[in-house]
Amino acid sequence: PFSSLENDCGLCSCETRPRMSEFSVKSTIISRYAFTTVSCTMVNSGSEAREAVFEMQIPAPAFISNFTMIIGNKTYYGEVTGKEKKHSSDDKARHKKPPNSTEGRENGYETFKASVFIPRKMQAKFLLHYEELLQRRLGKYEYTVSIRPQQLVGRLRVEVNILEKSGIVSLEVPPLRNSKHKGNGKVEGDVSPPPSTVIGHTKTLAKVTFNPSVVEQTRIARNGILGDFIIRYDVNRELSVGDVQILNGYFVHYFAPTDLPPLPKNVVFVLDSSASMVGTKLKQTKEALFTILQDLRPEDHFNIIGFSNRIKVWQQDRLVPVTPNNIRDAKKYIHNMSPTGGTNINGALQTGAKLLNDYIAQNDIDARSVSLIIFLTDGRPTVGETQSLKILSNTKDAIRDKFCLFTIGIGNDVDHKLLERMALENCGMTRHFQEDEDAASHLKGFYDEIGTPLLSDIRVDYPEDNVEQVTQNFFPNYFNGSEIIIAGKLINRTSDSLHVEVTASNSKKYILLKKDVAIDLPSRNDISGIPGLEDGKGDTNYIERAWSYLTIKELLNSQLKSDDSQEKDYLMEKAKSIALTYNFVTPFTVLKMREAGLHPEPRQQDKQRIKISKTSADGDPHFVIDFPSSKFSVCFNIDGEPGDILRLVSDHKESGVTVNGQLVGAPAPPNGHKKHRTYFSTITILNNKPERSYLEITPKRIILDDGERLLLSCGRSAVVRSSSLEVSICANSNITVTIRDTISFVILIHRYKKPAPYQRNHLGFYISNSKGLSSDSHGLLGQFLNHEVKLLQASLNTSHQQVGQNQTDALKPNPTNTLKVKGRLVPVVWKQRRIYNGQQEVECWFAKNNADKLIDGSYKDYLASHPFDTGTSFGTSNSL
Repeated sequence: PFSSLENDCGLCSCETRPRMSEFSVKSTIISRYAFTTVSCTMVNSGSEAREAVFEMQIPAPAFISNFTMIIGNKTYYGEVTGKEKKHSSDDKARHKKPPNSTEGRENGYETFKASVFIPRKMQAKFLLHYEELLQRRLGKYEYTVSIRPQQLVGRLRVEVNILEKSGIVSLEVPPLRNSKHKGNGKVEGDVSPPPSTVIGHTKTLAKVTFNPSVVEQTRIARNGILGDFIIRYDVNRELSVGDVQILNGYFVHYFAPTDLPPLPKNVVFVLDSSASMVGTKLKQTKEALFTILQDLRPEDHFNIIGFSNRIKVWQQDRLVPVTPNNIRDAKKYIHNMSPTGGTNINGALQTGAKLLNDYIAQNDIDARSVSLIIFLTDGRPTVGETQSLKILSNTKDAIRDKFCLFTIGIGNDVDHKLLERMALENCGMTRHFQEDEDAASHLKGFYDEIGTPLLSDIRVDYPEDNVEQVTQNFFPNYFNGSEIIIAGKLINRTSDSLHVEVTASNSKKYILLKKDVAIDLPSRNDISGIPGLEDGKGDTNYIERAWSYLTIKELLNSQLKSDDSQEKDYLMEKAKSIALTYNFVTPFTVLKMREAGLHPEPRQQDKQRIKISKTSADGDPHFVIDFPSSKFSVCFNIDGEPGDILRLVSDHKESGVTVNGQLVGAPAPPNGHKKHRTYFSTITILNNKPERSYLEITPKRIILDDGERLLLSCGRSAVVRSSSLEVSICANSNITVTIRDTISFVILIHRYKKPAPYQRNHLGFYISNSKGLSSDSHGLLGQFLNHEVKLLQASLNTSHQQVGQNQTDALKPNPTNTLKVKGRLVPVVWKQRRIYNGQQEVECWFAKNNADKLIDGSYKDYLASHPFDTGTSFGTSNSL
C-alpha cells in the first residue's frame, strides 16, 4: 500500500494530491528534553487511488523514535533496525542528507518524507515521533516546530507543554520565521506572537498553543508554508555546581554559570576571498566582520587572514591589541578585500595556526586567555592540498590541541563534512548559512555564541565508585549563554547523595566547586500525573533518554573523527546498540515498516560493555595511575628504547602474578621533540598459583599455556577458561584476562589499516580489578595499587601544606605543585590524557623525566631480561 519510505529534501508538487484535513503537533518538554508527536490526516475523496506524500522538517539534532501509518483499515508501524554494514558507507552519506539537496543543511532541519497510495474514498493518518535535547544558545533554549503542510488545513494546531522544576523565566514566542519565503505576514520590527497563539504558565509549567483558522493561515501564506513556530525560554539557576537531576538510576547535570567576567581572547579570522565569494556572500561577510570587530574587548588580541589561491596576512607575525586605530585599520583591510582566484583552504589554515601558535609561544600572554581561529569559506579546496583527509590531518597537526577551530560555511558549494570534522577534531563548532539577506545576522549570531568565553578547562567529576558510563565531562571552554550537559548512570542506587566537583579557570583564578547532591526518593523528579502531561510522557524516564541521546551523539562524533576502520566499526556497533535499545533512527539504524499483526524476530541482546579503570599503560607509552580515594590521577611517560621489556606488575612472591610489556620502535612524527616512538608490541601475563600458566599477547594472536599450549586469534571472539584463568576475546577490540576472579586486566588492541610511518600496531594495558594483588606488588603500575600519594601546594614561605579533601580553595595547577610519594617530593604539572582509544579524557598530575622520584628507583630498574622474567627486586632476575 505504500511506495516508499525515505528521508528526502524534495518538495511535493502533486496537483491531484489528497486533501490534508488535520495537521497537529503536540510536544512535551521536560527539563530541556523534548518529545514531539506530529499527527497528519490526508483524505482521498477521488474515485481512484492517489499518492499522498507526508513530509515533515525536523530539527537536525533530533532523533526519530517512532512512525505509524493508518491507511484505510490497515495499520503499519515503524520498527527501528540496524543497517547492514555493507551498506553503511552509502547510507551514512544519504541519511537525511541526499546529495542533490542541501535544504536541510541550510536552516538546521532535515526532512522526513513518506509516500503512500490512499485507496479511493478513504483516508491515511501519519504519526511521527521525534526527540531532542534542547541546546542553550545566547542565554535561551529554543524549541522550533516547522509548519509547512503545503496546503491550507482545516484543523491546524500546535500545543507545547513545558515542565522545568527549577522554574521557567523569559518565555517568549516570536513571530513565525521563514527564511525561504519573504512577505510571510511578518511586519518589520514586529515581535508579537503569531495570530491565535495563547501563552499561559506558572512558575514551573507552561502551555503554549497555536491554532490558526483557515482565514488566519491565508493571511500568513496561501501556499501552506507558514514557517517555523518558535518558543524561547530560560530557567532559574543556582550558582554553585548547577542543576543535577536524578531519576531511577540515571542522572543529568546542567551547568551554566552567569555573572562571570569574560576571559581575554586571542582570535584569528581566516576569511575566504576567492572569486566565488563575489557579490552577496562577501558583502554579508564584510558587514558581519565590521560589527564583530566593534564588539572585541580591550583585553582581546586579533589578526585577519584573507585567502584565495594567495594568502594575505593583515599584520605579519603577530596579533594586535584592540585599540580604536587597530579596529579602524582592520575595517579598511576588510573593506578592500576583493574576490579573486581559487580556494587554498589548507594553506590558509596552516598560516593561521602558525600565526596563533607562534604568538602563544613567543609572548607573555594571559595564561587564562582563550585562543581560537574563526574560519569562513563558501567552497571546496581547489588550490594547494585538495584531499580532505590530508587537510584534516595537517590542520590537527598544526593546532596540536593548543586552541579551538570554529568553521562557517556559506552557500551550496561548501564541503560540509570537511568543515564539520575539522571543527570536531579541534574542539570547535560549525555552522552553515544559506546565501541570503540574513547571512550577516547569522554570522554575527554565531560569533555572539563564542565571543564571550567565561571559563576554560572545565572538568566535572563524580566518584568513580558511584557512577558509570558518564558522557563527556571535560570541556575546553564555556561560553556565555551556553550550557554544559553531562549525563550518566548511578552504580550505587542506595546512596543518599552524589558528590559533584567542578574545576575550571576564569579570568581571576582557578575555581573549584563542590556539592553533595541529595538523591531523594524517586518522587522528586517523577513527573507522572502532572497536568498537561497526560500523553504518557510522564511515565517515561526522560533522564535516561537524555543520557542515551547524549551518549549516541558523542559516539557519532567519535566515529566521524576516527581514521581507524576497526575503531569506527566498534563505535558504530556501540551507537547502534544503544539506538536499538531506545528506538532511535540514527545514521546506523533504519526505520522499516511492518503491518500490525506481523511480529519480527526478537533482537539479540548486545554484548555487555567491558569495565576498566584509568590505571593503564597505553600509547607511546603513557602511564596513568588513578587514586580514587584522593580523587585525582597521576601520569607519566617512559621514553624507553625499542626492545626494552618493562615490568608493569610484579607480584610473583605473593599472588603469583607478573605482567611484562615489550616495546617496539617507530620513527617520531615530523617536527616533534622525540627521536623515536615506542609502543607495547607484546604483553606477557604470568601466573604461578595455583599452577603455572602464562599468556603472551600480540595485536594478532594470543598464546595461552597452562600445561597445554593453545594459539588463539585476536580477530575472532572467544572465551577460554581454565581452573584459575579466564580469557575473553572481543574480536579486534580487546582481551579481558581474569585470574581467580579477583584480578582482571584488559588489553586493548590497536591496529591500523593504513598506518602512518610513526604508527605501529600495538597494545594498551589496563588494570580492571586489583583486589587479588598483594600490598607488596611492584612494577611501574603495581607499586601504586595499594599506596596513596598526597598532593601538596607550595606556600609563600616554600614550606608545603597538604591539600585536604574538603578544602574549597581553588587548586592551582602550576609547576610548583608537588606530590608526596613515600617521603619523596615530586614536582608535577597539570595535564590532559586520552585513554581507551581516545574515548575517555583524564585530567592528571604529570611527573616529568621518566617519572623521576615518582617511581621507586629509576626507569632502568624496571627492565626485565626477557618476557618471562618474574624478578621483583631491583637487580634480580627470575624465570617462571
